[in-house]
Amino acid sequence: MAKRRFRNKKVRYIAIGASLATGAAAVTVLLPSANAAEEKTPDEIMAMCERTAVLNGKQQSTADFGGGFADGFRSDTCDFVETKFEVFDGPTEKVTVDFPNCEPNATEPSKVTTEFSKTVAQGQGIYRVTQQGALGGLFGALSGSWVKHKGTLDMTIKSATASESEQREVPVGKIMHVTFTPKIQRMTGEWRVHLDADPGSFAVNPSPEQNFVAQEVVEGPVILESAAGTPGLADGTSKVVLEDCWPPAALPFLSPSPSPFPFPFPCRRHACHAPGAAAATAARRSASPSPWRRSPPSGWPSR
Repeated sequence: MAKRRFRNKKVRYIAIGASLATGAAAVTVLLPSANAAEEKTPDEIMAMCERTAVLNGKQQSTADFGGGFADGFRSDTCDFVETKFEVFDGPTEKVTVDFPNCEPNATEPSKVTTEFSKTVAQGQGIYRVTQQGALGGLFGALSGSWVKHKGTLDMTIKSATASESEQREVPVGKIMHVTFTPKIQRMTGEWRVHLDADPGSFAVNPSPEQNFVAQEVVEGPVILESAAGTPGLADGTSKVVLEDCWPPAALPFLSPSPSPFPFPFPCRRHACHAPGAAAATAARRSASPSPWRRSPPSGWPSR
C-alpha cells in the first residue's frame, strides 16, 4: 500500500506541473510585444505633434490646439525639419483662344492683343492639421518654414495669379495661341515628435524615450516680388504657339479652286465636296473596271 500511495502522489505532481507549464505558455502568447505598442500611423504622429508641449521651440498651452483645462499634452516636443527644397516647371496649359490668319487673300500679318489671367493654387501640407483652416499651430509652423525662401507667398493666401496683356502679330497662313508654364516650388521635410523617458511612479509604469517621424510635402507657385501690401504675381513662362491653317495652300486638290486633274485617291472628307469630284471619280472607275468582274463562259445562258 505504501508503494501505491507514493506512486499516486507522483502522478498527481506531474499533472499539476504540466498544467502550470501550459498556463505559463498561454500567458506568454497573449502578452503584446513591446515593438507593436510603439508603432504609430502618420495621422497618429501628427495628432501627437498637434498636442505637443513645445512646438518648434515655442512653449504651447492646451488652448493653442483647442484643448480644455483638463486636457494634457501627448508629446514633449515636435519640430518641423526641412530636408529638401526644389524649383521646377509645372504643367503647361493653353491660356488664350486661337487667333487665325487664314483668309485666302491675306498678304500681311494680322495684329492681335493676347490677354490671359491664370490662377495657381498656393501650397499646403498633406495632413488635415497642416492645411488651411486647421486648428493649432502646425500650419503656422509649416508656413514659417515655407515663407523663408526668397520669392514665396504666405501660405495663408489660398492662390496666386499670373496675368499678361500683349500685342502680337499672326503670320499669313498661321493660327496662333499662347501657353503658360508656371514655376513651382516643392518643400520636403519631416515632423519629428519626441517623448522623454518616464521613470514611473507608484501608479504609473516606467516608459523609455520615444521618437516618431512623419513625412511632409508642400508644393506651390513661385511668387514674384511686389510692392508692400500688394499680392505677388505667380512666376512662369508664356509662349506663342503657331500652327498651319487647314487646308494648306501647298495642297491644290484641297484648296477652294478645284483641280482639273482627277483625284489620286478615293474621295473622302472635304475633298468630296470640291466641284466635279463625283464626276471625276465615276469616270475613273468606268475607265478601269474591276478585275474581279469577268464575263461568263461562252455557252452559258445570259441573264
